[in-house]
Amino acid sequence: MLKEFKDFIMTANVVEFAVAVILAGAVGAVVNGFVSDIMMPVIGHLAGGMDFSEMKYILSPAVVAADGSEVAETAIRYGQWINTIVNLITVGLVLFFIVKAYNKTKAPEEEAAPAGPTDVELLTEIRDLLRK
Repeated sequence: MLKEFKDFIMTANVVEFAVAVILAGAVGAVVNGFVSDIMMPVIGHLAGGMDFSEMKYILSPAVVAADGSEVAETAIRYGQWINTIVNLITVGLVLFFIVKAYNKTKAPEEEAAPAGPTDVELLTEIRDLLRK
């Protein structure tokens, strides 16, 4: 059973998948940093200096009770949602450019030759059969 597990873990598919997951985490961190540290400040500046992450609609404000306990505000944080949408679009663009660059590096695949005879060969064969 241990040998089977070792064979399973050492197959190329599992190792490649593990590498892909690790790289995806690293790329995700880079893209999230790009969005939060570069894109969102620019978008906020273009939108008049807004910080989208702080945008919200307060349903009920925070309240301090007589006994000193605090009840947190209830709010719809649509600014966080805007940040998430911008993040999604940016990740999509980055992946698009990565795949596009990867596809350019691949050698064009040669078209496979037809497996059977060509049309001319078939017509010649039919002609020869009709002559007989």
